[in-house]
Formats: sequence, structure tokens, C-alpha cells
Amino acid sequence: MNIELDINLHLIWFHIYQLGIAFLLALPIAFDRDAESNGAGLRTFPLVAIACAAFMLVSIDVFEDPGSQARVMYGVITGIGFIGGGSILKSSKSVYGTATAAGIWLTGAIGVSVAFKRYEIAIVLSIMGFLVLRYLKSDNKKEKPSER
Repeated sequence: MNIELDINLHLIWFHIYQLGIAFLLALPIAFDRDAESNGAGLRTFPLVAIACAAFMLVSIDVFEDPGSQARVMYGVITGIGFIGGGSILKSSKSVYGTATAAGIWLTGAIGVSVAFKRYEIAIVLSIMGFLVLRYLKSDNKKEKPSER
């Protein structure tokens, strides 16, 4: 039984390059969330970005029809929203984790942007996301659910 593998090394390096960009652009957001001890952090955000990029890279390679690629993107967007929703905690007095959930969704958008070679969008998302999370702090200094 002969198994023939058709592996394109040029394509492998291109995908490593793409996934590396998505990984690096998710790091500023990951560092901020990790420093704030908001559950998701240095592992979650880069994984979200590279997973989203990977789903879209496969979609781009497999489906020539833009409509099919768009359906994969819809699924990715929905799935990332579901993951982000898991980071939201509600107590009797307040809700926490919405910024982390939004950051997860943002890193998904970074991954999708990189997959479509829209690096300028991914870079702007990374910078703006980091700046918003780092410097626009809420005036509400409420007790976190874990501190009750």
C-alpha cells in the first residue's frame, strides 16, 4: 500500500508565517488581560487568534467560492462569541468579564484579518485593543465575584 503525501513546503512556511503574525498581534491583549488577572490570558488570546486564522486559511485553501468562505467566517465569529461568553461572570450586584469577552472576540478578528492578508486591519485591532484594555478603565471599583 503506497501512500503519497502531497506536501507543499512553500505553503507550510506561508501558514507558519500567517499564524505567527496572528500569534504576535494577540500578545499585547494577552499581556494586558494576564496582568489584570482576568482569567483568560497569555495562552487563551494567542490560541484564539491562531485558531481563527487557521480556520480561515483552511477555508480559503479549500473553498474557491467566497460564499463558502463567508459561511466558515460566520461560524468562527459565532464560536468565538460563545467562548467569550464563558468569560463573563455575573454576581448579584454586577457583571464581570465583558472586557475580556470583547478582547477574545477582538483577537478572533485579528486572526481572521491575518488569514485574509489584511495585516493593516490586524495591526490596528491589536494596537487599539491593547490601548482600550490598558488605559480606559472603568470608574466602577466594584468587588470582583472571586473577592466576595
